[in-house]
Amino acid sequence: MLTKCVLKSVHSAQAPVRPGALCASAADWGLLLVRLTFGLLMAAHGAQKVFGLFGGQGLTATGKGFAALGYHPGKLFALVGGLSELLGGLGLALGLLTPLAAAALIGVMINAMATVTGARGLWEMNGGVEYSVCITVVSLAVAAIGPGRLAADRFFHWGAGGWKQAAFALGLGGVAAAIALSL
Repeated sequence: MLTKCVLKSVHSAQAPVRPGALCASAADWGLLLVRLTFGLLMAAHGAQKVFGLFGGQGLTATGKGFAALGYHPGKLFALVGGLSELLGGLGLALGLLTPLAAAALIGVMINAMATVTGARGLWEMNGGVEYSVCITVVSLAVAAIGPGRLAADRFFHWGAGGWKQAAFALGLGGVAAAIALSL
């Protein structure tokens, strides 16, 4: 990859790439933008639940809300859901353990769709699944595509993405959601 980048820049008007420099494409920068946007927003959403940051209610109030949805004990499920959003979001933003981060977000969003937004239709303005579907699809897509070169996972075999990584994210997220919904 680096050799192609060096050769390409030598034969073009671009400045040559230094040996050992990271060669990132527009796709890598685009993936970074998607990962940072969705990942940091999800991490902040989780921090609202767990720590009461960013105008959130915090763990106790969120736990009462979870209990009202049928999750018992509510505070424990609020902690699991909030940490899934927080850590999954940070993992997605950093491109770190991307399939696992995607699985955490997918699992939380399946639960949100099954318990809160599913009965309200598609559109967010009616409280529907629109937002949850977007988060789920973006998470799955990043697992399938891979997080790009501007990610911590670039050093690991799962950093390239692929069918296995996407199946892992969707499967683990689905199983975790099914377990949470069955308890």
